[in-house]
Amino acid sequence: MSVSAFLQSRHDTAFSFEVLPPVKGKSIEQIYRTIDRLREFNPAYINITTHRSDTVYHETAPGVFTRLQECHRPGTVAIAAAIKEKYGIPVVPHLICSGYSQQETEYELIDLSFIGITDLILLRGDKGRDDSRFMPREGGHSHASELCEQVMQFNAGRLIDGSQHEMLSDGRQFTFGVAGYPEKHEEAMNLEADIEALCRKVEKGAGYVVTQMFFDNEKYFSFVDRCRKAGITVPIVPGIKPLGTLNHRTLLPRTFHIDLPEPLARELARCSTNEQVRAVGIEWGIAQCRELRAAGVPSIHFYSMNASQSVEAIARAIY
Repeated sequence: MSVSAFLQSRHDTAFSFEVLPPVKGKSIEQIYRTIDRLREFNPAYINITTHRSDTVYHETAPGVFTRLQECHRPGTVAIAAAIKEKYGIPVVPHLICSGYSQQETEYELIDLSFIGITDLILLRGDKGRDDSRFMPREGGHSHASELCEQVMQFNAGRLIDGSQHEMLSDGRQFTFGVAGYPEKHEEAMNLEADIEALCRKVEKGAGYVVTQMFFDNEKYFSFVDRCRKAGITVPIVPGIKPLGTLNHRTLLPRTFHIDLPEPLARELARCSTNEQVRAVGIEWGIAQCRELRAAGVPSIHFYSMNASQSVEAIARAIY
């Protein structure tokens, strides 16, 4: 059963989490340690993020620079295959527009079809490090809805050059989720426009939505209500990020354009150490997840970067 079909089926609130490929030159062992810590909660699936390549310049001689494309965290497809082989847990690699051409995306779809991984998350991704606004790679997509369309064309047996392929001739199809923003994507003019963009992604084949992190459940419930009124009927999975460091108090709102509710902000203002922030984050996360589970959400998806211990503490109280 695909992740999309599972989320649309009747089941108790599932547990899932996200891992990041290691920085170039590091081993996969940290990912394995995270999975070993969290596997007792029976994860329904594990997401593996993808990071764009950026243009960098290396000085090869005095005053002479070479322009290169570098990826700081390569290996998404390989890590997905390794986790699938080692643990037998469904894996959901991310595919992004940012930094990728349509041809490079097609190559990833071919690789994934060969190893039998057909669950995906499709995202636009972030702008380049030195860009003032999002700029697609030459020959790339500007919007996640275009990426959805390419995947659906691949499912139909068509490559980007118009030729036919047989990679999915055994009946398998790529299924995918997309991102949603309870507090609006930073570039959207308003929440209504943002939901219209989400509608387009669902119309182009998305089987579910995973939200950006939020700390106020009412914003999630309001977002779901707005989506339903707009005609979006697919499951909407809440994304939860445990707070863990003092700089999260300002870094997360600034980076992800989200608000911290006043009661949480007051508690965080009293913290003077990372340990105190982690304790507040776990307590807040448990309260959030209890309410979400009581509401019957299809899954709770944890953004576990540098937070596997906090995710474990929250999951132990909830599942």
